[in-house]
Amino acid sequence: MMHAKSTFIKSLSFLIVFFGTIHFGFGQSIFTNPITGTAILPILGTPYTTGQTIDPNITVSGIGIGPGVTGVSTNNAYNASSWGLLTSVTLDKYFEFTITPNAGYEIDFVNFVYTGIASNGNGPASFQFRSSVDGFVAPIGTPTATGATINLSGLPYQNITTPITFRFYGYNARSNPGDYSINNFTFNGSVSEIPCYFTTTWIAGDWDRPGGPNNREAIIAEDYDTSVNGNISTCSLTINAGVSLTVGNGSFVKVENDVIVDGELIVETQGNFVQYGNIFTGTGTVNKTTREYNDAELHYVYWSSPVASAEIATVFPNSYGNRRFEYVAENYVDKYKKGTLIEEPDGLDDDINDWQIIYSGPMDVGRGYVIAAAPPEEPYTPGSAYTDTAVFSGTFNTGDITVDIFRNDEFDGDANWNLIGNPYPSAINAEAFLLENFYDVALNDTGTIDGVIYLWTHNTAANPLNNGNYGSSYSRDDYASINLVGSVIVVEPTVSEPNQEPEAYIPSGQGFFVSYAEGIDVPGTDIGNNITQGEVRFTNTMKMADETSNSQFFKNSNIKGKTAASSNKLWVNLTSDNGVFNQILVGYLNIATNNYDGVAFDAPKYLSSDAPAILYTNIPDSDTKFVIQGKAESSLNENEVIPLGFDTKIDVATLYKLSVPYVQGDFLKNNKVYLKDNLLNTIHDLSESDYTFISEVGEFTNRFEIVFNAQALSADTFDLDANTVQIIQLDDTRVTFKASGNLNIKTVTIYDLLGRQLYQLEGSHNKETYNLSNLKHSVFIAKVALSNGALVTKKAIKK
Repeated sequence: MMHAKSTFIKSLSFLIVFFGTIHFGFGQSIFTNPITGTAILPILGTPYTTGQTIDPNITVSGIGIGPGVTGVSTNNAYNASSWGLLTSVTLDKYFEFTITPNAGYEIDFVNFVYTGIASNGNGPASFQFRSSVDGFVAPIGTPTATGATINLSGLPYQNITTPITFRFYGYNARSNPGDYSINNFTFNGSVSEIPCYFTTTWIAGDWDRPGGPNNREAIIAEDYDTSVNGNISTCSLTINAGVSLTVGNGSFVKVENDVIVDGELIVETQGNFVQYGNIFTGTGTVNKTTREYNDAELHYVYWSSPVASAEIATVFPNSYGNRRFEYVAENYVDKYKKGTLIEEPDGLDDDINDWQIIYSGPMDVGRGYVIAAAPPEEPYTPGSAYTDTAVFSGTFNTGDITVDIFRNDEFDGDANWNLIGNPYPSAINAEAFLLENFYDVALNDTGTIDGVIYLWTHNTAANPLNNGNYGSSYSRDDYASINLVGSVIVVEPTVSEPNQEPEAYIPSGQGFFVSYAEGIDVPGTDIGNNITQGEVRFTNTMKMADETSNSQFFKNSNIKGKTAASSNKLWVNLTSDNGVFNQILVGYLNIATNNYDGVAFDAPKYLSSDAPAILYTNIPDSDTKFVIQGKAESSLNENEVIPLGFDTKIDVATLYKLSVPYVQGDFLKNNKVYLKDNLLNTIHDLSESDYTFISEVGEFTNRFEIVFNAQALSADTFDLDANTVQIIQLDDTRVTFKASGNLNIKTVTIYDLLGRQLYQLEGSHNKETYNLSNLKHSVFIAKVALSNGALVTKKAIKK
């Protein structure tokens, strides 16, 4: 039977399909047929395929009919009669579509879209759409006579790898034989490769399968360098005999499953080789090169082996003076202040047997070692810069790795240090490590360690004045800290090492300190002699597959349903003109408070006593100095106040500087950061420029505050850059001070080397000349107050 309106309805249906596919995001067509032609006659056993368009990675049956209906010759429609008068589905009366993904491919369906006509009001009035997934039992969607979109976007119509048949049933016809036709139809969805089904080979300078190794097994049949040829993400990896795969600096290889190395696998210092599978067959090499340093005979590096069964004497054959050490945590007892019987832990082992020399033997996986750098090659000029290297060769460590840690319970209140290390040939995420291992009775009662990681940076030389058990000791302030809020650095960035936001990663080959948490509820086993043994776990999920996370080799997030991520972070640097560098971090978290929340969120500056000058944050009702402080996310607003403490032992004239090198988070990026100096009653915009000041020797717990409201100080005074004022010596006694622009000088205050005030001078002009005859040939500090209320601090020399 002919349908007079079929052409118009067909055009309308294509419009619907077009807009449905493009505008409403229904996905792309994988099987469609406009059913356009003359005298189309459905025949049982011979589905109609003319004009259909299909995805090249599937095969289809076309549209067919069931044995209970009879085909009717019709133009531009697939039409049948004899649908039956029953008010329920008759199982042999249907239109049918079978779709089969090709080998290695799977289908994710989105929907089935069609238009149809029940002729002259006599065709079926009720419809159902079913599939072979459940044996054609359950109806899908709500089909109608004129057309519908049947949703297939959920299970079980995803990841289809075997043939699937859909049937469109019509029933409850008004008369027999009543006609019904489908005028056009489309199955929307996507067809993709089954992950890891196909193999691709690197040969002749390219991958032999378009798209490369992603979601495929990769075979390296010709030399490959990720620095040149690009990063690799693959299901599994095979390196053929006679060829090499090099993971260059700033690049990575990520393997989801197994690795087979018959050739060479080389990972450079800042390369990441990430394997999430647990089977590594063969051997590889990890090359590690330290950053430059110039104290060749005294430079120590904290190492950990990324390969199994590394021999310490082989990896470090030329360690200076054979100084290779392991740390024996069982021996560490810190009960007394050094040289006294005062029960006051000072961070030192009382009987000086925690560090033990180890000349040879295997490097235990996950254990940290301290190795003196190899002497530089001759000729070497003392004090010149050079680097140290180590080559680790063996089976790469992968899979979950547990490392024993120990706590000496002879005295409560000490730090219980353990030296462990990243066991993988890739960087690991420090936050993920802490979330797995830090102990908190409410948040993570299966953990064992306090929530801070300490990374040795060797920033300063050993000194007899530093607190330690030896004639000359290293500064304990040279440990960078990482907790769940973030990380701080202890080495001031140089021009060659840009001032980048500290990243909470632990590079491959890196050893670091953690502290076994105290308390009877902390997991562990009493092994006798007051020693408790526990463990920390490294897991594949901690590994970082990216270009940058392995770049901070020094020598160079979910808690029971809650994230530890900080949306707003603020770093503050303290520097000076004579080499001071100190950094603190304040972060705002949804699981932190403004009180003390434990070291995982509020990291004390345990090791600060050796520093000539330090900056720290304060917490109410606590005498502890903090290098990292977590605060309640809800407390960050324009009325927020962050108290800063400052302590200096420097007794010569020094210009200190406070700066904000970086911020993170919408609030901090969109609001000014001000420094309030309570001593001088000034407020300075740190978002625009650094703040310079001088200080007497001592500790100043209340001098500085970070605020976010310029009205926090009643006087409208702001500090400017030191270049705003010029100091010009005219002769032995006269010195001229000149302000920039239209500013006038109101006062000039002169201080000597020790910060003592020598002159208080008045002014009223843009340029003022003063007689400083009492100031002998020396360095002096000038504080200049300007007509706009600004205060400039500048260091100068009286010649």
